[in-house]
Amino acid sequence: MSEAERDSGNRRIKAVILLVVAVSPPLISLQFDPAPIELLAALGGGTALGLVVVWYLGRLGKEFTGESRRPGRRR
Repeated sequence: MSEAERDSGNRRIKAVILLVVAVSPPLISLQFDPAPIELLAALGGGTALGLVVVWYLGRLGKEFTGESRRPGRRR
């Protein structure tokens, strides 16, 4: 697998995780007959949470792969 293919796959995985986490709160709130502003708030909160989850998983993945962006460290 080339580096470009790996990067493309990682971007797709991140997008899917972000989408699932961002859409879950509005879908759950539909059970309680929310106002449109409440749906937007749930979507905004879910998106913020999704960004945090994607960021955290990215950092965690770099720890396992040994990747580091510190200057002076090369493979």
